Amino acid sequence: MDNLPSLEEKLGIRFRDYSLLLRALTHRSYLNENPDMVLEDNERLEFLGDAVLDFVVGAYLYHKYPEMNEGELTSLRAALVRTQSLAEFAQIWELGRFLRLGYGEAEYGGRERPPILCAAFEALIGAIYLDQGLVTVQSLVKPLIDPALVNILEESLHKDAKSEFQVWAQAHYNVTPRYQVVDSSGPDHAKEFTVQVLVGDEMWGVGHGRSKQRAAQAAAQSALLKVEQIVE
Repeated sequence: MDNLPSLEEKLGIRFRDYSLLLRALTHRSYLNENPDMVLEDNERLEFLGDAVLDFVVGAYLYHKYPEMNEGELTSLRAALVRTQSLAEFAQIWELGRFLRLGYGEAEYGGRERPPILCAAFEALIGAIYLDQGLVTVQSLVKPLIDPALVNILEESLHKDAKSEFQVWAQAHYNVTPRYQVVDSSGPDHAKEFTVQVLVGDEMWGVGHGRSKQRAAQAAAQSALLKVEQIVE
């Protein structure tokens, strides 16, 4: 973990309690293979970071769009804190290369997996909040939110993707899409679901999310991107 100062340099902060940073980057698979380690994994920090992000993003949107109604604000926040968005934020910070993973998890591409990156990002936000306070979290998150929000609005990623894809599927195939959960992982307080959307027997999209509904929306959005490619 000698490279952690380079992560601090990237973030522009210096941790007062280094154990928080280490914990935020420690996946449970690492402790499974190193049971003598005293440090706990990042799941409790992930829980805290999830709540902090909901507040920070919600407050940001509230002030940025004073005339926007609650439903639209909720949709935008959901799009900004969904698994894929947070995983992309983690990639901007290059968190994958700093993670402490078990050998097996690392060998199977854990450093690039969206659910692991999302969890690490949330855990790091929780650690920063405890170590540096809310203002620092806000200053670090805002540069990530701004360009992501532009993309979400341009691509209408906050819209009800399930309804949109259903209209398309019924118009072109006279079939209502089916959604099925194909995987779930993580502790009860931070379950991660993987959902596929099928039209007939053909799989059109896959999505991840903290709830089955979020994962289904992500799968529908993935399917809509496939539709756009076909149309083009």
